[in-house]
Amino acid sequence: MAQHEWLYGLHAISAVLSKEPERVIEIFALKGRNDDRLSDIVNQARRFGISLQFCNRKVLDDKVSGEQHQGVVARAKPARTLDESDLDALISETDSPLLLILDGVTDPHNLGACLRTANAAGAHAVIVPKDKSASLTGTVRKVACGAAETTPFIQVTNLSRTLKAIQDKGVWVIGTAGEATQSLYDAQLSGPMALVMGAEGKGMRRLTRETCDELVKLPMAGSVSSLNVSVATGICLYEMVRQRR
Repeated sequence: MAQHEWLYGLHAISAVLSKEPERVIEIFALKGRNDDRLSDIVNQARRFGISLQFCNRKVLDDKVSGEQHQGVVARAKPARTLDESDLDALISETDSPLLLILDGVTDPHNLGACLRTANAAGAHAVIVPKDKSASLTGTVRKVACGAAETTPFIQVTNLSRTLKAIQDKGVWVIGTAGEATQSLYDAQLSGPMALVMGAEGKGMRRLTRETCDELVKLPMAGSVSSLNVSVATGICLYEMVRQRR
């Protein structure tokens, strides 16, 4: 396991300081930048006794290989990786869980956007396979705007086995697929529910699709044949939220 990871972006670093300040080893802030959002981070770092350095932009750029860091970078201890045992406990302790499962989403920007949407919709966890999927990188955390620090992100070894395990706990597993005959808006989406979204372009893998209890599709009225996975995730999750209310 890596000794440390680089975090960057105002929301991501604020979130980790609020939730797990003990993980942050040192913070590098842009010299000469003076605004409320960065000042809040600097003040929190001082309050927690975290090492703080003010640097020029090139130093920050070099630390994160030119990513958009918004003037602040942190070196932090890696977060604990959540797995099947954490998912089992979460389902047992949650009344009517709402889970988002991503089957092979490899683009970190899409994963970050899905995490942000899942958090906004009140999903209890985001679940991905350990292989052939993006993990929680600095880019994912920045795009997620703090959601990666508050919504459990669970990596599982065998996705179809995990789907069967949550079905055994009374969670209805609904997958999205272009070949489905039922529209999202005709499905019953209240109660304990897991939404499965497929990879960019390829959709769900065959075994994942076959394990789902039900398949739905988004109605497409225009000339495009599909939506970005994070956009489709938002539409589906918020229809679930609407029905659960």
